[in-house]
Amino acid sequence: MIQWLKSTFSSGSDGSNCVELAHHDGSLLLRESDEPDRILSLSIIGLAALRQGVQAGGRVRR
Repeated sequence: MIQWLKSTFSSGSDGSNCVELAHHDGSLLLRESDEPDRILSLSIIGLAALRQGVQAGGRVRR
């Protein structure tokens, strides 16, 4: 079973507006709590690039 961790920036008392992260079989998994079946598998470098793009308010360049 995958153990999901919720973002500390989650909002709402039911936790329905949050991003969840898990480590499974050497990959990082990312999902949004309101669509738990849509899972993005990332490397640590990919997650860092995604975070950088989100913080910059734009698209992540490849």
